[in-house]
Amino acid sequence: MPRHGAEAGQRGVTAAETGIDRADADRGSAVVEFVVLAVLLLVPVVYFVITMGVLQGATYAAVGAADHAAKVFATAPDAASGRMRAEEAVQVAVSDFGMETGRATMTVTCSRADCLEAGSAVTVAVAIEAPLPLVAAWGERGLAAGRVEASATQIVGRYR
Repeated sequence: MPRHGAEAGQRGVTAAETGIDRADADRGSAVVEFVVLAVLLLVPVVYFVITMGVLQGATYAAVGAADHAAKVFATAPDAASGRMRAEEAVQVAVSDFGMETGRATMTVTCSRADCLEAGSAVTVAVAIEAPLPLVAAWGERGLAAGRVEASATQIVGRYR
């Protein structure tokens, strides 16, 4: 006679009593295990690839910004307008790569006291804090994935 109620709860039901084969009881669990493991392993790998892409983009932005800033500074009529043009060139280059312009800093150094004297070497260094992708801004600047720096040097020509 089949057991019901309290008697059935006291003793475990075996696979033979239920008529379910042990192989059938495990059917479908491989799919669940695969999905869980795939999500646990794939999400960090994809996030790492996206972060490396952001860092590479910031590197390209820094190199382009430094190169253009050095060129426009070296061709400026005076140092004040040269610095202003160089800062604008950095902002344009950084924004072209989808970065916030506030994350970039620029420094200008010259080999001579008069930066725009013919033959003087003008070096522009640009540093960019690459933002951590897919993270909402925490605080004023948010989290950074890293800081990349690039510099470029231009010789001030005799004929500008």
